[in-house]
Amino acid sequence: MRARVRANGAHTLADYEILEMLLFACVPRKDTKPLAKGLIGHFGSLMNVFRAPTHALRTAGLKDDAIRVLRLPGVAAERLASSEQRERPTLSNWEQLTAYLAQALEGGIPGQFRLLYLDNRNRLLADEVAPETNSLADRNRAIAIRALALHATALIGFHIHPKERPADLSQSARQLDFAMRLLSITLHDVLVTGEGRPVSFRQEGLL
Repeated sequence: MRARVRANGAHTLADYEILEMLLFACVPRKDTKPLAKGLIGHFGSLMNVFRAPTHALRTAGLKDDAIRVLRLPGVAAERLASSEQRERPTLSNWEQLTAYLAQALEGGIPGQFRLLYLDNRNRLLADEVAPETNSLADRNRAIAIRALALHATALIGFHIHPKERPADLSQSARQLDFAMRLLSITLHDVLVTGEGRPVSFRQEGLL
């Protein structure tokens, strides 16, 4: 199994083989395959084995050292999920968005137009400055290519202290919205940040 993991990756292992390898770390000099298969058969799945209460695992024949080893994948998964949540905040409502912008705007350059690329759960995939191009059509094309590369399903744009008024920027926002619709990518909003509360094109009827 070690050779298979090195050659082809851990995804090639069956669930019982993953459990077998974990058990081998705490049950040396013994074939752990029957035990691994028996545990999955008893609890119904690998996930159920990891989630099983301690007393149930003891009843199934595991010692405390083995039970502690089986707790590690859950702890690791929780830490990874927590880290991902910090790195990829969810921007599903106005409060979450404005809280993110308050942090993101620190050191922001006036006149920049930035884009938040989101997945289908409105989790942030990337926060990037819009590409510099010769025309709006070229810029929208570059944004679309980037969104597809990130597997984004939605966008939020925001202007940082622009010289133009929101009404003067509405046409470019509508063109971006139209270009994204052709690819089934939703433009949630475009905002203008300045002094005080950001201006939402959606709320102002500009988009």
